[in-house]
Amino acid sequence: MAFCELCEREVGRTSRHHLLPKQKGGKHTKTVDLCQPCHSTIHHTFTNTELARQYTTVEALRDSEQMQVYLEWIRKRRVERL
Repeated sequence: MAFCELCEREVGRTSRHHLLPKQKGGKHTKTVDLCQPCHSTIHHTFTNTELARQYTTVEALRDSEQMQVYLEWIRKRRVERL
């Protein structure tokens, strides 16, 4: 099993999220493991400019008002097993 560093759930698999978007110079920077729902939500919620300026850590993402609502919801959901 894998672990999502944002929602902190044990999931079937994760994808790598660049904390500094590749389009903003983060091609070779730190990445974190996220479940697909969290990864998709981040990119649907924030622009790459917002991510690069304000959300370059998991803690900053967790602390954002938009993500707090989402995280409260996703943590109550059953994890799909693949």
